[in-house]
Amino acid sequence: MICNGILVVCNTLRHPHIFFSVKSINPYLPVLKSFSLLFILFGLSACSLLTTKRSRNIQYMESLSLDIYKKRFNKKSEPVWLFIHGGNWNSGNKNQYNLMGRNMAAKGMVAVIIDYTLSPEANYKQMAFESAKSVAWVKNNIKKYGGDPDRIFVSGHSAGGHLASLISTDNGYFDSLGMPNPIKGTILIDAAGLNMYGYLQKEKPGKGDSYAHTFGLQETVWKDASPLFHLNRSTPPMMLLIGEETYPSIVASTEDFKVGLKKFAPETPIIVQRNKKHIPMVLQFFNPFNKQIRRIGNFIDNTEGRSISSSSSTIEAK
Repeated sequence: MICNGILVVCNTLRHPHIFFSVKSINPYLPVLKSFSLLFILFGLSACSLLTTKRSRNIQYMESLSLDIYKKRFNKKSEPVWLFIHGGNWNSGNKNQYNLMGRNMAAKGMVAVIIDYTLSPEANYKQMAFESAKSVAWVKNNIKKYGGDPDRIFVSGHSAGGHLASLISTDNGYFDSLGMPNPIKGTILIDAAGLNMYGYLQKEKPGKGDSYAHTFGLQETVWKDASPLFHLNRSTPPMMLLIGEETYPSIVASTEDFKVGLKKFAPETPIIVQRNKKHIPMVLQFFNPFNKQIRRIGNFIDNTEGRSISSSSSTIEAK
């Protein structure tokens, strides 16, 4: 009942330009706008907060933890959506994505959001290993949290998209854990570094550069760090979301990745979101009404059990 009331408010205020179109000379109008926008944000998030549960700081490796979000009182086994945050490989943490996790859980997934060691304390290979280790933990433990261990989908934004795609395409990370790759599908949100080799060849980082800490200075390592060069017929199905106004480096690496995908999965869905910059590409998931949440749910429902070579979705631009 409370959620229904909140939804009425949310649906009324989803178009704030209408709400604020009344002409006024009231000097307090800017303050009222700010409070109203905060109220809108609260309304958008309240239902997810009320209907989902967060299990915090569950250790999956020594000194590394993850959070799990699920619907309250739900006994049905749900697919798992594991998210790896971005931050240029040297910043960010899982706590920043609490609302995102709740929104995904409210739509019928068990959401898992992880922390991993950042640069310069770790290089990309350690970050990818830790990401794979978190997936292995989920495979072995998620059943007790209502997740289906046979339906694990990984996702990431920016640097997190790089790590998600790397552990999806390079099976060496799961081989080192003594297990087959359990990832059923991969959702990339404005992913960086899909062709780190091409990017770093142009940038030519020197000693002390942040990219040198993360990827070293050897071109053979750059190529090994690039998901583009690990694509193969057993790669899980993928879905790519990219902002029309994102960084040029992300546009370039995604274009290279699209060329690589043509050999194995020419109909992989690649959604270009109009007028979206890099950060708003992830912030949109803080809004439970965002249609990309439903799109991800449809992708999960339609791709379970298939390999990348059997992908049948079409490329869209929205």
